[in-house]
Amino acid sequence: MKQLILNPTIYKYDECKTFCKEFRIGKDDLIITNKTIYNNYLKSNVNEAAILFRENYGSGEPSDEMVEAMYENIKKISYERVVAIGGGSILDIGKLFALKNISPIIDLYDHKLEIIKEKELVLVPTTCGTGSEVTNISILELKEKKVKMGITTDELYADSAVIIPELLQCLPFEVFATSSINAFINAIESYLSPRATEHTRIFSIKAMEIILKGYKKIVEEGIGVQRELLNDFLLASNYSGIAFGNTGCAAVHAMSYPLSAKYHVPHGEANYVMFTEIFKAYQKINPNGEIKELNKFLAQLLECNEDKVYEQITNLLDNLIAKKSLREYGVNEENLEEFAESVIDKEEKVMFNNYIKLDREQVYHIYKSLYK
Repeated sequence: MKQLILNPTIYKYDECKTFCKEFRIGKDDLIITNKTIYNNYLKSNVNEAAILFRENYGSGEPSDEMVEAMYENIKKISYERVVAIGGGSILDIGKLFALKNISPIIDLYDHKLEIIKEKELVLVPTTCGTGSEVTNISILELKEKKVKMGITTDELYADSAVIIPELLQCLPFEVFATSSINAFINAIESYLSPRATEHTRIFSIKAMEIILKGYKKIVEEGIGVQRELLNDFLLASNYSGIAFGNTGCAAVHAMSYPLSAKYHVPHGEANYVMFTEIFKAYQKINPNGEIKELNKFLAQLLECNEDKVYEQITNLLDNLIAKKSLREYGVNEENLEEFAESVIDKEEKVMFNNYIKLDREQVYHIYKSLYK
């Protein structure tokens, strides 16, 4: 059995200007980023590189329409290397523009286009959530199909993944909280995946440990102290990305997709809504599998009894950011059936990675419990 894939070369720099100098960012590069990152860190360091600002093509989760609009502009640009600097959505978009065949994007995600990597790819995260810089996955909202879909192929691996804690200094606390919760979910789902190995679990465990210890420090010392922990959280996100990039994500992600696609809830926040209820369901259905060892590990970190682990995690996370009910996002009760059907019908590959199989009725009841 394959144990672990580690593809990108991982670099770490204290400052963005050092990265730009050592990577010789210049006229043969296409940089995909946002205006804040560009103005604060890149403007005087990227020479004659072509710049594409994500926000010029719409807001919210990345979509097929957004990528097609970018592609129309990129066709006019000559470049040899893609340098994506941003959150998970920017990194996922950047991966696509390293390919030879991109448009129509619907055909790419339907596997109708030959996948050929044509450009060198450098990914630089500016949040501590997705770990996308070390995965071979790109997820888009396909508006024509009204669904979020992922494409997974080795051609989407970066050549270089670059960690620069300085780039997280301006991250609003709410974004820090939801993105790091997403990293924790990536780690915990990968730990329980049927595809997990002893090697992947090393990365899962370390990511969970760093994040939970950091959260406890923030709760004890107050908002603001997270700026001292950005290096730790960025590493944790990277570790969780390595883990779930090998094992796949599971029900938390699958059940969050309808909420993100229909109500435009950011990915990390949508995962946060689903997380603990799904794990409580796992615990109830099969308490004696791998989740037993997981709970023992989490109980030690949280200094609580094993049967109180998910209650304690909920309390800890609620100190960071208030979790909303599905109703508060505008979800109607009749949407719950639609969500459940979408998960079972369209997210089979993701649901395959569940700790235990969840059928349509179980998925519906989890949604129902989150509706309130």
